Amino acid sequence: MRTSFSIPDDVVDAFDQVWQDQGLDNRSRAVREAMLEYIESHSRLEETTGEVVALVGFDYRHHDVIRELHTAQHEFQDVILNTSHTHQQEWCLESLFCRGSADRVRELTYRLRDFDGVRRVKVMVIQDQVG
Repeated sequence: MRTSFSIPDDVVDAFDQVWQDQGLDNRSRAVREAMLEYIESHSRLEETTGEVVALVGFDYRHHDVIRELHTAQHEFQDVILNTSHTHQQEWCLESLFCRGSADRVRELTYRLRDFDGVRRVKVMVIQDQVG
């Protein structure tokens, strides 16, 4: 199947450099692998049930979404144990250390992904069974 995407040139350039450095045959193969990795990480989040410990990391433009992010973090204070924040030029990087139901962590993750000013959200489920 052929498809097309609108992707900023700098992202395509960086992506091309990575797959070429890794010795892959072509961009299509690299895109397939990236899509499979995305599906795998998304499925892991979808399939996890019960109580979890997780790290949710995301980067964002502070001035674009800070009020909305603070509101969301307060709404999910039942699962957010701790936060860490650092500035990276015009971007901020935030880490949320979470413990609670997988459903709530999943809701939080999807909520963060809804903000236009948030560039990426990564979730690492550290433990499926909290004892």
